[in-house]
Amino acid sequence: MAGEMLRFVDRQRQMPEKTAPEERRLHWDEIYARFAREKAAQQAGRCSQCGVPFCQVHCPLHNNIPDWLMLTAEGRLEEAYEVCSATNSFPEMCGRICPQDRLCEGNCVIEQSGHGTVTIGAIENYITVKAFENGWVKPIVPSRERTESVGIIGAGPGGLAAADRLRRLGYQVHVYDRYDRVGGLLIYGIPNFKLEKDVVERRAQLLADGGVHFHLNIEIGRNVGFAELREKHDAILLATGVYKARGIELPGSGLGNIVAAMTYLTASNRKGLGDAVPEFDGGMLDAAGRNAVVIGGGDTAMDCVRTAIRQGAASVKCLYRRDRANMPGSQREVANAEEEGVEFIWLSGPEAFLGDAGGPVTGVRAHRMRLGVPDSSGRQSPEPVPDSSFVIDADLVIAALGFDPEDLPQLFGEPALTVTRWGTVKAALGTGMTELPGVFAAGDIVRGASLVVWAIRDGRDAADAMHKYIQERAAANVPAVAAE
Repeated sequence: MAGEMLRFVDRQRQMPEKTAPEERRLHWDEIYARFAREKAAQQAGRCSQCGVPFCQVHCPLHNNIPDWLMLTAEGRLEEAYEVCSATNSFPEMCGRICPQDRLCEGNCVIEQSGHGTVTIGAIENYITVKAFENGWVKPIVPSRERTESVGIIGAGPGGLAAADRLRRLGYQVHVYDRYDRVGGLLIYGIPNFKLEKDVVERRAQLLADGGVHFHLNIEIGRNVGFAELREKHDAILLATGVYKARGIELPGSGLGNIVAAMTYLTASNRKGLGDAVPEFDGGMLDAAGRNAVVIGGGDTAMDCVRTAIRQGAASVKCLYRRDRANMPGSQREVANAEEEGVEFIWLSGPEAFLGDAGGPVTGVRAHRMRLGVPDSSGRQSPEPVPDSSFVIDADLVIAALGFDPEDLPQLFGEPALTVTRWGTVKAALGTGMTELPGVFAAGDIVRGASLVVWAIRDGRDAADAMHKYIQERAAANVPAVAAE
């Protein structure tokens, strides 16, 4: 190992080649090439194999990153994939879409010492690409089949991670989703240039081939009752995510062509998948030739600005009320957006939308902001600068202000489902058990809008808790779910 690792002093950090901005503006493909075998081994060999691996500590899944870096450096790729997938249900997705600069790479010891982080995400992506190319990734084959069944509501990353884990334990797994494809945010929210859709579809097919039953176009509370599901299955998992867009109540917010981020991204992704999307074809959700303004500073906002660039917008501006250092989105994504031609207007917030009543938006009136005293979270609170208003031309405004949970008790017709004051489902820390016997919850519907990797972690944890619950009830000869 000593000859392969600890090479961060004499090897510079390198990322895979990236498509030139003028080229990638014209297509939807992922922007990074793949490492060649030799380059992946060299970059993996930069790992210091430190005694306290902060990369692993700061990964929500606590992936065994130093181990699979060492295996990659030694050319033992199949073993590297086995270690990688032992803690992560979908490493091929996390390698592409995780904000590594905020998680594992941002906490790399050699990064902190000034040598430049190990390119963990790119190496994880390389490992998984090789694993699929070589046929090492196979459908689930449980060591034993169990008679108990579980119902999972939501086919996004949290629900799929739980389905993967429970199916490996031999349960009969049924996943219900309101949409017509498996993947949730992975398929309809994240653009192709970050996560190509065949990657998601391939994993969905592997789950189906492994015995997971998908029930699509099913709305709980409308097509099937929640009580009916509880009677049918031995345990239920709520993994619906949060999709209710936060509103922006300002003068002029009722004007046309002011749209929510997820509405805009879903239309774009559906077009890429070959669907008919009348709102896109009619021009409302297509940025081509238009002055697009995106309001927000998270990863969803970055997806919107980079999508608008590829649709051929005349200009794309991002309005954010804090400065660059305080934005919640990935700095890597911001850099990519700037390279592609997005203009960021920092420390600015909208105060009104301009346009004739009943017509489309024609501009955004904004004011300059400054950072004041820290709030309860420790972040400096933005406050308007007096007499600092200015106008930005806009004929498409995309609001990317975050997401809130839908009213699940009402949607599901289950008033006994307890929610917090924020509308998220109230669930026990660590297990995800709600106050309804046998009903668990995981992912954004519990923690609020967050990262895909956190949803995967929560789904896996909830699956383990569901397994324990079912087995304990079986040992006590008690039906696992009873509408008590």
